[in-house]
Amino acid sequence: MKIGIIQHKCVEEVEKNLSHMEASIRKAAQEGAQLVVLQELHNSIYFCQTENTNHFDLAETIPGPSTERFGKLAKELGIVIVTSLFERRATGLYHNTAVVIESDGTIAGKFRKMHIPDDPAYYEKFYFTPGDLGFHPIKTSVGVLGVQVCWDQWYPEGARLMALQGADLLIYPTAIGYESSDTPEEQERQREAWMTVQRGHAVANGLPVIAVNRTGHEPDPSHQTNGIQFWGSSFVAGPQGEILYQASQDEEVVAVIDIDLKRSENVRRWWPFLRDRRIEEYKGLTQRFID
Repeated sequence: MKIGIIQHKCVEEVEKNLSHMEASIRKAAQEGAQLVVLQELHNSIYFCQTENTNHFDLAETIPGPSTERFGKLAKELGIVIVTSLFERRATGLYHNTAVVIESDGTIAGKFRKMHIPDDPAYYEKFYFTPGDLGFHPIKTSVGVLGVQVCWDQWYPEGARLMALQGADLLIYPTAIGYESSDTPEEQERQREAWMTVQRGHAVANGLPVIAVNRTGHEPDPSHQTNGIQFWGSSFVAGPQGEILYQASQDEEVVAVIDIDLKRSENVRRWWPFLRDRRIEEYKGLTQRFID
């Protein structure tokens, strides 16, 4: 399968972001992409740096304007697109939601972000209700996609549940970057940890992983921090954690990567982790902490 990944800088104007994204999707499709994965909340700047009720105006229904626009594009190009939208579910109820658009323009499924961070410059709990759709992969014409969103990528449980339900790929739209007050050494440790934990999901489950991050600097409107320097580094890893592609940290990228889904079958025969799981001994995982 040919995977297209799009790593962008975002600006204030939503229409500029959408037009830029559309042009990049067309480029990826022209280069043979069958599946195109977009970064987290790609329609706008990363508004969660501050708590501002005006930002709820960015939210939209699903189905809605973005799913209609990306649906028409997917149908025209004959590709599957993984989007990431600010969902307005009801008055006062919002989610951070990945929507998978099938190649015929219909919605194949969606995933509402399950783990919601709340840290300086990442005030997502102010905006997003935790997902309530569970960890379920989405069936498409190109394969079964185990889609999660950003902060979910740090948790092995979600990846495992996707794998146990037949996911062919693990996919993570992302918006993560450097805290300016950290030393360069600490910043690099964090970026490496981000890659390492996801490569671990690939190894533990014998599945390819696609992580698509945004790049560029976005200032903090409150001026309490120096803003976020998104670290890019979007990557595709194979089922043994091998890096098949890695983008630069600070440049926009449209890349198409060819992955062999049949390798997962061989890797799981060599390393039968699912066979050897001691499921009867894992009851403690449903507890917050074991005293």
